[in-house]
Amino acid sequence: MFESKMPLFKKISIQGVGLIGGSIGLAALKFGAAEQVVGIGRNQSRLEIAREIGAVTSVTTDLAEGLDGTELVILCSPVSMIVDFARQCAELCPQGTLITDAGSTKKTMVEALDGPMAHGCRFLGGHPLAGSEKTGAIHAKANLFDGKLTILTPTGNSAADDIERLETFWSMLGSRVVKMTPDQHDRTLAMTSHLPHAVAVALSMSLDAADAPFTGTGFRSTSRLGAGDPTLWNQIFTENREYVLQAIDHYIGELQQLSKTIASGDTEALQTLLEAAKRKRDSLD
Repeated sequence: MFESKMPLFKKISIQGVGLIGGSIGLAALKFGAAEQVVGIGRNQSRLEIAREIGAVTSVTTDLAEGLDGTELVILCSPVSMIVDFARQCAELCPQGTLITDAGSTKKTMVEALDGPMAHGCRFLGGHPLAGSEKTGAIHAKANLFDGKLTILTPTGNSAADDIERLETFWSMLGSRVVKMTPDQHDRTLAMTSHLPHAVAVALSMSLDAADAPFTGTGFRSTSRLGAGDPTLWNQIFTENREYVLQAIDHYIGELQQLSKTIASGDTEALQTLLEAAKRKRDSLD
């Protein structure tokens, strides 16, 4: 993370200033990535929260007003809305504005937006791997992206200057930036992000009401992701259905192997399996 004497962008516009959008605004202003940050949304009271915490310098419910003079648009909407929003923004943005996003799926939207847009605007997909089960700007943090990965998904049509500017932008916010194809992104995130949420959902659903008073740290920690926004995750699972189902099938196979090993009574085989799992988990730290 580094601070700049000159802002990378004079003005950026964030559509959807919740946890992620609000954190982007806080970090962009704190670390000099932007001089002005406009928050755009449909709920004035939520926008005011973003302004009160300093995530934005101004707010508006008028899309054209929010995009006036902007140099970068960051779409933090639910993934099913990003393609339409990107096209709407291009119609209203200044000539040559760069448009990006923070969505959790990429293949479908990048395919839809990979090409000429109105007013010479360009779309370059992005996905910061940060956040929590909490929602809303009230939970935004300027250091949310510190040390976290942000994935950019350029295509053969992406301009080198656009890639470089977004790499610099996210680096200024504290991220480590990597580039992947949209397909690679969706396949990988199905396993590392979408599957954990699916597991947490299934674990939460497996709990009988009578057993709930006896849940401890283990159950609560493991099922924490199940408290995420249902509407958001409905869209993510739907958009990335193919790879999510592959990840779930792979997980079911591992769970069945564990079940068979426990049922066999072979304590040595069980020990070997548990030690292998521990090594994999320890390697993440």
